[in-house]
Amino acid sequence: MDLSTPNGMTRRHFMSHLAGSSAAAAAAWTLGGNIAAQADEMRRNRKSAILLWMGGGPATIDIWDLKPGAPTGGPFRPISTTGNAQICEHMPMVAQQMKHLSVVRSMSTREADHSRGSYYMHTGYVPNPNIEHPSYGSVIAHELIDQRPELEIPPFVSVGGAGAGPGFLGMAWSPFSVTSNGRVRNLKMNLDDQRLLQRMAALNMIESGFAKRTRDTPAAEHAKVLGKTLDLMTSEQMEAFRVEKEPDEVKERYGTDNFGQGCLLARRLVEAGVPFIEVDLGGWDMHNNIHATLKDTKLPNLDRAMSALVEDLAQRELLQDTVVMWMGEFGRTPRINANAGRDHFARAWSCVVGGAGIKGGLAVGETNSDGTAVETEPYSSEDLMTTVCKGLGISTETTFTSNNGRPMKIAGGGKLIRELVA
Repeated sequence: MDLSTPNGMTRRHFMSHLAGSSAAAAAAWTLGGNIAAQADEMRRNRKSAILLWMGGGPATIDIWDLKPGAPTGGPFRPISTTGNAQICEHMPMVAQQMKHLSVVRSMSTREADHSRGSYYMHTGYVPNPNIEHPSYGSVIAHELIDQRPELEIPPFVSVGGAGAGPGFLGMAWSPFSVTSNGRVRNLKMNLDDQRLLQRMAALNMIESGFAKRTRDTPAAEHAKVLGKTLDLMTSEQMEAFRVEKEPDEVKERYGTDNFGQGCLLARRLVEAGVPFIEVDLGGWDMHNNIHATLKDTKLPNLDRAMSALVEDLAQRELLQDTVVMWMGEFGRTPRINANAGRDHFARAWSCVVGGAGIKGGLAVGETNSDGTAVETEPYSSEDLMTTVCKGLGISTETTFTSNNGRPMKIAGGGKLIRELVA
């Protein structure tokens, strides 16, 4: 049995063949002047989303919905912004970018456990032992991938954290996890090209035969993922992950901490055409000494990186096609506990969203005077993501079928936050 590759077939061509890769599609799009023009237009109009994930549950009452003078309000004071919403005094740089962002102050959910809350805010569904729902990142990547036939790098990148998985969409839509500096582990193989090609030809023959005989979905999915992985290893688009190539002044503007460099990487990935990027900033589970920690570390890091990201996207004319979301799994209690901290609280809290047709500069919804309850229409994970999908041009009427045959709507059938969309 001859496992060598055909004469003249390079590793790149072979990997494209195995994967049914986008590289082949991209090559096809370059044929002819009209097709090339269409490709250019598609690139100009492609949408992306960035999720800034605040794992642990941030105290939004101290950041986006302050209650000065109330017993629950804490020591921080609100400041004016370039929008209509006032925010925390320790976020002065983000305050200058609020014309691009809106605060949804009437988030009200039920999951105040870290694991369950994170799952719910990432998927729009409460955990169910019978169904693993796909994350919003997987769904958005799945729905937007047709806008970028030239994309060779993964369509869903998780920076600094694992994020939520693809659920029943399959492993091809799993988050591709990298460090904040874009480092990808195990990217190089210590094999010469010919040996690698022979191994892949053998594996392809075995997997193809097995999948045909058994009609096994996992086998077929694995083949797709492997092909994409090999394509990735040889792609020039991997340069997008090289954050170190940015000028020093740019890196310093974002902040040289992990979150700052992760946000810079997110901008680079949007420029490269990646549909969904999640950047993690954990450590918000502050049951103790919350205000000192916020003032000294968390808010300065957040302020610098988030403001630089939004400003950079706007200046590069990318924000008009890129949604930026800020959220955690829940908020924190208005009541300050005996340890000068705040505990888990899902009943009334805030998220932030803007870009890609979503109106900026607004404060949507209200909580009462001490922040203990929502006084206007409450919004959920499903509602927020329905609104994001509207901005991205994704129909929430799209229905997937789960592994057990149940129809599943994108964003769980949520409602639009109408103040935020035209």
